[in-house]
Amino acid sequence: MTPTATPATIRVPLGGDELDVWHFAAAHDELGSPAGRPAVVMAHGLAGTKDSGLAPFAEALAGVGFEVFALDYRGFGASSGAPRQQVRVARQLDDFRAVVAHARALDAVDAARIAVWGVSLAGGHVLTLAATDPRIAAVVSLTPLVDGLAAGRHAMAHHRPTAMLRSSALGVASKVAAARGRPARTMPVVARPGELGALTLDGCLEDYTALAGPTWRNEVDAAVGLELGSVRAGRDAKAVTCPTLVQIGDLDRSAPPHAAGKAAFAARAIVHHYPCDHFDVWPGKAWHDAAVRHQVAFLTRVLAPAVVSR
Repeated sequence: MTPTATPATIRVPLGGDELDVWHFAAAHDELGSPAGRPAVVMAHGLAGTKDSGLAPFAEALAGVGFEVFALDYRGFGASSGAPRQQVRVARQLDDFRAVVAHARALDAVDAARIAVWGVSLAGGHVLTLAATDPRIAAVVSLTPLVDGLAAGRHAMAHHRPTAMLRSSALGVASKVAAARGRPARTMPVVARPGELGALTLDGCLEDYTALAGPTWRNEVDAAVGLELGSVRAGRDAKAVTCPTLVQIGDLDRSAPPHAAGKAAFAARAIVHHYPCDHFDVWPGKAWHDAAVRHQVAFLTRVLAPAVVSR
């Protein structure tokens, strides 16, 4: 899924690798101040790449005056880094922080008005980022995955037990292989119900591949389930002090809505509920326009020059 307007590509160095980042320039200076314009740093969810559906969100925000930066994590998409297709939460948080730091250093950006935007797994990341960095000015958390154990229990209610057992066994095998210096075992990110994959609910394959851009690969380290089990972003939410928007799909089969609600309460967030599943807030889906409209309204209000004190 390519952007309707071509963003600039930036390479942000990090630990010997380079993060590939799209910069969507603000369409005008209505949100500008002498210190610069507000910015939004955004990233995708599980094994996602920035060319897989992020552009419409970024373009909407750039259109109202934000400088927007969308990143690929190391090992995914157009970013460098090895091993490839391996989800590691701590590394992804570091990637996010590196792009936030890059944005802060730009003359065009007001360093006091930077928001972080995340969807699904990254919807949990942004809560952790704001909890650990008091300079973050606002958070947008879309259909977030905030609690790995809750997600596991939630998945058991929707997935076929045999498929979950197969993916779990392969995940353990991948961990063992990595510990012995061997290549990790991989599996599809999305597959049909009953097949081996990280996401195998009815409709997930079609919904995810409809968003897929040219750099996306339907492959992930099979240990991803074990990694997700350690996610505790919901616990970090109580330490978030900046304005926060949490957008919850009440019928979400992939990211537990009850866990997202608890995290939103802990963060004292503004919450919007949508009567939809996990992928129904994406471009081309019924609740995309509403989700974008709420994001634009929230960020333009809380990051207006007169609102953010320095």
